[in-house]
Amino acid sequence: MDSLFDDSVFSREPRQLRSGAWHLPGWLSPEAQTWITRRFFAWGNGPVPPHQTLVNGHHMSVQSLCLGWHWSPERYSRTADDINGAPVAPMEAWLVDLGRRAVAEATGDGAKAQAYHPDAAIVNYYAVNATMGMHQDAEERINAPVVSLSLGDSATFRLGNTEHRNKPWQDVRLASGDLFVFDGPARFAYHGVTKIHPGTAPEGCELGSGRINITLRQTGLS
Repeated sequence: MDSLFDDSVFSREPRQLRSGAWHLPGWLSPEAQTWITRRFFAWGNGPVPPHQTLVNGHHMSVQSLCLGWHWSPERYSRTADDINGAPVAPMEAWLVDLGRRAVAEATGDGAKAQAYHPDAAIVNYYAVNATMGMHQDAEERINAPVVSLSLGDSATFRLGNTEHRNKPWQDVRLASGDLFVFDGPARFAYHGVTKIHPGTAPEGCELGSGRINITLRQTGLS
């Protein structure tokens, strides 16, 4: 049934869901979405292949790759010690610039945007049956914004509270091209993805099915 409905039935106005949590629908142009999707396929041929990270003895259902720093549960490293030991691919300058623009446009705080130096990108691919459990982004040593970009099929994104994985939470439909920014009181909110909606990707994004999510982070590491 999902393919019978497009995202026009959902709220598509920029909004602040709560203090520190901003959703800007359609932030990336169709051309930018296509270009970034092509970069995603190029990254897949990099030193560390897309992989299902092992968390608490179970493989995640999403496939991940990283730029700048390699993420594994509770730590960052310059080499993918849990995969093949290869050095992680470098962070790309255009992603840093995009992250700063995202923070500026979401928060309206030019000084905060100028001080933002994302040095890690975690890129997740969700097949149509993939989900992401409720979790915090808490391995970073600095309390800087997290910038999240969506490409491909839409997803139901669950934004929780900062204390635990249970209610209260809000469910938000994230479509291709959408921007989501966590900062301030929402920076360490638990969050996850409960569903991918197949057949909702826009024409021309060059992703056959599923969803790409790119999160930009400032680790505070050197």
